[in-house]
Amino acid sequence: MKAGRKENREREAGFTLLEILVVIAILGLLIGLVAPAALRQLGSAKNSLAKQSIERLSSVLDLYSLDVGGYPTTEQGLQALITRPAGVAAWSGPYLKDGKVPVDPWNHPYVYASPSQRPGHAYDLCSTGPSGDATKDSGICNP
Repeated sequence: MKAGRKENREREAGFTLLEILVVIAILGLLIGLVAPAALRQLGSAKNSLAKQSIERLSSVLDLYSLDVGGYPTTEQGLQALITRPAGVAAWSGPYLKDGKVPVDPWNHPYVYASPSQRPGHAYDLCSTGPSGDATKDSGICNP
């Protein structure tokens, strides 16, 4: 009699195939519902970070303009915030701490142009977005 009870307990100790399949199905549904929402949040976080970085760089460019008397030219680019451009006497940089030209959250360089192509702006500073192609994405630009 004791041997029969021991065998019965050993058979009941594990999970049935049906129980495992139900758990896998529930996990699959949860992942299918949660993963897209998490990926959307990640994309919007990168957009927000790009906007904040452009605003910070705009402030740094304003400091440069106050010191030098104008914004860097398109040829000088954002590198002018790190190393003194030729022919600029009143430069008080470097204006960026890490000594590198910043990149956007997608690891693409920011697009800088001065003078601006937009009326009423001194310069254009944009991120090309996830693709890195300015013609493909609308991009994120300084206001």
